[in-house]
Amino acid sequence: MRLTVWVRGRVQGVGFRWFTRARALELGGLTGFASNLADGRVQVVAEGPREACEALLAWLGSGATPGEVSGLTEMWDTPRGDYRDFSIR
Repeated sequence: MRLTVWVRGRVQGVGFRWFTRARALELGGLTGFASNLADGRVQVVAEGPREACEALLAWLGSGATPGEVSGLTEMWDTPRGDYRDFSIR
């Protein structure tokens, strides 16, 4: 699966992308990236097994992330295979 999540809140300048990458790697089998957007959100794109994508999404909304997440917008799609690992942009 391919999961794209736009994360709103106080999520820039708090290590959010680094922790997201670490969590994605812990879940195993996920590739993609986490990137700061100009409007203050973080975009997370993850490709891999549906269960791992769902676990990452649950973690993003759990309150266990750095900063403060005030909302998530998610989109599910077919994987494109564009990524070799999980990176920070």
